[in-house]
Amino acid sequence: MKETRDSIADIWGPRTGYEGQWPERVDERVEEEPDHWVQSACVLCSNGCGCDIGVKDGRIVGVRGRAADSVNHGRLGPKGLHGWVANNSPDRLTKPLIRRNGQLEEATWDEAMSMIVSKSKKLIDEHTASSIGFYTSGQLFLEEYYALGIVGKAGLGTPHMDGNTRLCTATAAAALKVSFGSDGQPGSYSDLDTTEAILHVGHNIASQQTVLWMRVLDRLAGPNPPKLVVIDPRATYTAEKATVHLAPRVGTNIPVMNGLLHLIIEAGYINQEYIKAHTLGFEELKQVVAKWTPSRVEQLTGVPADKLREAARILGTCESLVSTALQGVYQSMQATAAAVQVNNLHLLRGLIGRPGSGIYQMNGQPTAQNTRECGADGDLPGFRNWGNEEHIQQLADLWNVHPDQIPHWSPPTHAMQLWRYCEQGSIKMLWISGTNPLVSLPDLARARKILAKEDLFVVVQDAFSTETTALADVVLPAAIWGEKTGCFTNVGRTVHISHKAVDPPGEARSDFDIFVEYSRRMDFRDKDGNPLLTSTWQTTEDAFNAWRECTRGRICDYTGMSYAKLTGGSGIQWPCNEQYPNGKTHLYEDGVFSTDIDYCETYGHDLETGAPRTKDDYKLLDPKGKAFLKGVDYEPPHEEPDESYPLWLTTGRLVYHFHTRTKTGRSKELHAAAPDSYVQLATEDAARYGIVEGDMIEVESRRGKILEPARVGDIEPGLVFIPFHYGYWDKSDRPRAANELTLTEWDPVSKQPHFKYAAVRIHKVHA
Repeated sequence: MKETRDSIADIWGPRTGYEGQWPERVDERVEEEPDHWVQSACVLCSNGCGCDIGVKDGRIVGVRGRAADSVNHGRLGPKGLHGWVANNSPDRLTKPLIRRNGQLEEATWDEAMSMIVSKSKKLIDEHTASSIGFYTSGQLFLEEYYALGIVGKAGLGTPHMDGNTRLCTATAAAALKVSFGSDGQPGSYSDLDTTEAILHVGHNIASQQTVLWMRVLDRLAGPNPPKLVVIDPRATYTAEKATVHLAPRVGTNIPVMNGLLHLIIEAGYINQEYIKAHTLGFEELKQVVAKWTPSRVEQLTGVPADKLREAARILGTCESLVSTALQGVYQSMQATAAAVQVNNLHLLRGLIGRPGSGIYQMNGQPTAQNTRECGADGDLPGFRNWGNEEHIQQLADLWNVHPDQIPHWSPPTHAMQLWRYCEQGSIKMLWISGTNPLVSLPDLARARKILAKEDLFVVVQDAFSTETTALADVVLPAAIWGEKTGCFTNVGRTVHISHKAVDPPGEARSDFDIFVEYSRRMDFRDKDGNPLLTSTWQTTEDAFNAWRECTRGRICDYTGMSYAKLTGGSGIQWPCNEQYPNGKTHLYEDGVFSTDIDYCETYGHDLETGAPRTKDDYKLLDPKGKAFLKGVDYEPPHEEPDESYPLWLTTGRLVYHFHTRTKTGRSKELHAAAPDSYVQLATEDAARYGIVEGDMIEVESRRGKILEPARVGDIEPGLVFIPFHYGYWDKSDRPRAANELTLTEWDPVSKQPHFKYAAVRIHKVHA
């Protein structure tokens, strides 16, 4: 074993204070000396770190960071250094399984695909293609999402397509569309190198994007450290480094953000010239936030007025600002509205589209950006607008199909509605790829009942047996990272290529090959009678080249990229085209946003009700490239503590695990670092219930109950925290999945579920 550091004990590695350039540091961990290295990027958080895969005798034996990569400069976190061992796990799925007489049994690929195709054709004949739905992931590759998007939209013509990205990143996309007219992060990770201030809202970056946090730590250790404002109800690693830590009550992000904006406007910290030239809606926003005085914010949120003022001074007087938001915003009450207030802060101060000032509406998964770009999550490929007939025609021309074949008569089906249609019986076949919803969905008892329905045909495409594969009718063994070639894009719009390093085990196939094979067997054809995919798509590079054409002229323009250009050096940011052959660091440098009526990705929504705006509504606004400032007043959570359920529950992630641990749980070191779930209680609450560290606690909501050991301290009174990663796949002997407790409710605009609050009660089961 060779490793440059023990990343379990030393999560972020040594500090090298930033002084204008990053010192070379290549993090590495190998079990044996590789005979060669293969270029890739890490897929165990949304940061997208460049890395190389070490291979010996056809087997992955380690990883190292890529020093040349602009995202991480060679650095890797604990998940990246350890998670790859899952590829070599002895419990990989290696053959298709089909359900016979109630039991999953091994089958041939021909048997499995024939069963899926036969069922598909029968359902189309009897119920139309709208009886078929797809639920995908944020962990496939760009080329696979684009293939899936075409198969679903132009092949089948079903509107029922979304992914678990709805659970983690839908609000990021929604907020960017609301403010700027299109998805696409305005800034760049490089903004952290020079910024004067950083705002983290509901984002424990120290645990969730460990390498990005290394960048922040090195700035804090350098000669010109930025000031750090953190908004989080828990005393996290991130909060420990804060200049100001605001710890609001659960569900009160809007009052906190409104209070900050009110103080910034009142103090005159805003850029009036920028607001007038490049935005719409200032007076309405000013009127909404004016109600949120520091004393009112303190009364409702628990954030002390003096701390709110101190944070407002930092955010209002800095000459440059980087802001990030993640699940503490996205999975909570008024998610899109709260995320939009982060955008408002930058627009009010004119701190956008220039070095040192960026907004990261963060993603939760490594390829979540690609689900949105490629149309595998319900959006249209290339950030096109469902309500724009010309955008539909563009896709019809690209795919050579009639525009009516592409479902656009109503908004696409979001994930929670997709599961509801399965529950009601209108969706009769659900194809799940690369995700484990029976740990990650809210209200798991309901989700299990849905997947167990006899009239729902379930296909699951994964690399491992999970809680979800156990209820499938067909299980397809999938290749994973390192076993296939493809591209993926991170939060900072940086595209990486990951080259195939080893063959997948047994008969496992890439998701790309599976979707292309399905299209061939279904005999999907274009207007001229040619196969929809298989006539031109022999490799993922063929798919990438087709994708480039799909992005031409769109904000996410890939036309200047190629597999050859992405190979050998660093990842490249989009847009990358003739005008920006090496990629573009910042969007909206000229203050012209993607809001033109013929270009925008959406015509907008009412932030309170979620009601969509029509094209005619949008014509009345006529933004002509101006960004939108939108204010929203506070709405309390729809479930709050009461006498029966007196505590708040919030859920989240741990530094050592990713999603439902299908990969990280198979690493001995990562598993040992966080082998079990727990319930975190405030010291005051533990004393009141007679609980000490390690006591076994039953936590119950109106939907279910779980048993967890207690962890005491570093959290606000009245709140309990439970990590969501843990289920039954590793044969746990007790119910411990946090989502047994969470509620089926979602944001009206992004449709992202509310995992961050629920009312619960607890009692000690035994010491």
